[in-house]
Formats: sequence, C-alpha cells, structure tokens
Amino acid sequence: MRRRAILAAGLLSPLAIPSLARAQWAPPRPVRMLVPFPPSGGADTTARLFAPTMSSLLGQPVVVENRPGAGGTIGAAEAARAAPDGATLLMDAAGQAIIPFVFRNLGFDYLTAFTPISRVTIYPLIVVVKPDSPLRSFAELLDRARAQPGRVTYSSSGNTVSNHIAAAVLASRAKLDLVHVPYRGGGPALQAILAGDVDFGFATVAAAGALAQQGGVRALAASTAERIPALPEVPTIAELGFPGYDQSEWNALYAPAGLPAPAAERLYETCRAALADAGVQQRLAALGAIGLGTPPAEFAAWLAKEREAMKALVREANITMD
Repeated sequence: MRRRAILAAGLLSPLAIPSLARAQWAPPRPVRMLVPFPPSGGADTTARLFAPTMSSLLGQPVVVENRPGAGGTIGAAEAARAAPDGATLLMDAAGQAIIPFVFRNLGFDYLTAFTPISRVTIYPLIVVVKPDSPLRSFAELLDRARAQPGRVTYSSSGNTVSNHIAAAVLASRAKLDLVHVPYRGGGPALQAILAGDVDFGFATVAAAGALAQQGGVRALAASTAERIPALPEVPTIAELGFPGYDQSEWNALYAPAGLPAPAAERLYETCRAALADAGVQQRLAALGAIGLGTPPAEFAAWLAKEREAMKALVREANITMD
C-alpha cells in the first residue's frame, strides 16, 4: 500500500520509467483498445486517460472501443480472437480473475487467451446506504444481516463485477446470508441504494465519494487495506474486525496470447509513461483512484494467485450466474 500511495501522490517521475529506447517495437497499424464495458466505468475511464500518451509514444493512434455485454465476456472474446501483433489490446476489470470459474461455453479460455501487460489502476470501494437508512454503522449492518439471514439485500454492477465480489468476500468472511441483486452498471446499482430498493451496496469512490462528502449517501466502511484519503473519517472493513480484507475495482491491460516479448515490454513502458503524466495523475486523484503500473511478470504472478483465491471463493460462496 505504501507503493500505491507513492504512485497516487504523483511521485512517479519520468526518471522512474524504464527507457523507452530499449524497446523499439511499434504496432503495425492503429491500435484498438477494447473495453468490454459501457462508457464511464473504471476500465473505460482508465483506457481513455491512457490512450493519448500511448498513442504519442507508439507512433500510432490508440482508439478506445467499447464492446459491452455478458459481464465483459463479449469484448474479451473479440480481443482473444485478434492477432497477437500488438494492434489489439484489452483494458479489462477484476472479472478477469473470477469469470473463468463461473462462465461456461465462452469459446475461449481466459486463463490462456491473453498476455498480461500491466495492472494499471485501482478504484477503491465504499459500503454505502441511503442517507436516511436506519443502518448508521457497519456494525449495525452486520447485526441486521445476522438477525435476518437471507433478507438483507445488496446491489452490484453485475455478476462477477468488483462490487459483487467485494460483497461476496465479506459474506464469506462474516458468515452472512446476503441477497445479491445485480444491475446493468454502477449507475443503476447506486440508484437502487438511494431509492431504498436494496439495503446497501459497494460503490466506487469515483461514483459515490462526492455524494458521501455531501451527505447524499452514508458511507459505512472502506474496502481498502488503508483508509481512503478523500474519506479519511470512513473506517476500513479490515479495521472493523476483518484483518486482511482488501477488495477494490482494478483495471489491467492485456494483449492476445502469443504477443512477442519486445511488444509486451514496449506496451508496458507506455503504460508507465501514461501514469507519469501530470494530467493523468490529477484525473486519477480526482476520481479517488490509485495508479500502479505493475510490470508484466509481477502482474502475471499476482493474477495467478488472485485467480486461485477467486476459484476458492466461487466454491465456498457458491457464486453462480444469478
């Protein structure tokens, strides 16, 4: 988290970026960066922030294309079928880690279809209720869920999306019987909370942070290991009785499997350069987001461990495509 905080504070300088001169590879044609979700989400925001810097460094236009549908699998399938020449990229979200264990008959295998380039951004989550909810603390939420098993509801942006997984992990850790109500995107999920259609939900700081500051929602807890700078008064789930709890929306860049190593290195370096851009840093900070820039090998190792954890969660929590 200290490394994350340094990056988020804007201390990633150009001097910290590997020399772009080491990798002379360039894409053979304009680059399509596929986002398998609708506009305005974390993956889409990250892609559009990164595209201008990546374009200038790669010498080719980088065009963001939204391919939403089926929990992100439609856009991912299109990327998986593309040639591994660096001209097609995928900016995906946390579902990459869990989808292989809940979706069937996709026509491609998430575990082998992509070359991991970098985990690039994190969007912290907060547990929120409507401002006049009788639930005034995280402890009261837990107490109600324990007293009324199978009756406390939470919204999400869809099956296998980060806020669904965050709640599923909480339910598993706290031994709660919660009812998942998936919606088509973060906006409708947040509106369901505000309307009282569900009892609570996890929302990104980008979507609900300003509302929490203004009293438009009540923030009960933060999903990250450390408190969120924009909401320092909101305690973390970890400090409220669940040590090690750390769940956020994260976004990462991939290319089709078989991408040559020089291409992967150059694409990673352009990600790091985008994170070093002052304008990108300011925009991420305004959204409550954290820049990472994880190197390919480190990201691949982390992703393998995360997938093992999600595989266990699917089995333990009986997560299905409801």
